[in-house]
Amino acid sequence: MTLPEDDLGHPVPLGSVPGRVVSLVPSLTEAIAHTVPEAVVGATVWCTHPPDLAVERLRGTKNPHVRRIVELAPDLVVANREENRERHVLQLREAGIPVWVTDIRTLTEAFASLHRLLDALAPGSSPAWLSDAESVWGGPAPAERIRVAVPIWRDPWMFVGADTFAHDLLARLGAENVFAGLPGRYPETDPDEADGADLVLLPDEPYAFSAGDGPEAFAPPSVLVSGRDLTWYGPSLVQAHERLSRALVSGS
Repeated sequence: MTLPEDDLGHPVPLGSVPGRVVSLVPSLTEAIAHTVPEAVVGATVWCTHPPDLAVERLRGTKNPHVRRIVELAPDLVVANREENRERHVLQLREAGIPVWVTDIRTLTEAFASLHRLLDALAPGSSPAWLSDAESVWGGPAPAERIRVAVPIWRDPWMFVGADTFAHDLLARLGAENVFAGLPGRYPETDPDEADGADLVLLPDEPYAFSAGDGPEAFAPPSVLVSGRDLTWYGPSLVQAHERLSRALVSGS
């Protein structure tokens, strides 16, 4: 039997359709819960959507409760290369738990990865939210460009760079990332370096920027946005296009 492979090309030993799934990735938890809600038996404390998700919480993305996950004996654990640590993935595999690792840096990769994962969890399914998201994001980017900077942390200041999901999402909305040329996916630099931007987008995660914490550091105008809209690949994509587009227009 040919085993399915995760995004990193690692064979995932699934004997049948997984009936018990632990998700260590908030956006994937939402995607799975909207598609096969009965399958989710565990998630992280950061898995806040859907809001009524009632499953066991297994600590965070960086410090999952590996022993408890093994005790739950899930048919599959879903992880992500960026959000989760390799050592935890290896520990789970050594314990005999199949782990599916995603690696998503563009919207195209997100759609392809979601189709493959969800087809493994619900063969033959075609979630309406996934089709809607592909339709919403399928149009051309606006011709007029707006230069943006997107901090994700302060002390030290870190920004969205190239080769990231948020960078690709913004490019599809007609936004030019002023820090795309810096080395690293999340470069550290001074807020003054954002002076060439037309607009600074301040997300509420991973750092919770707010009206009183963030705007004062930048000369260009800023606007608060949902970090979920910028970085989650799942059902939120359906509304993220409109919300982010509105933020780019209203803030500029």
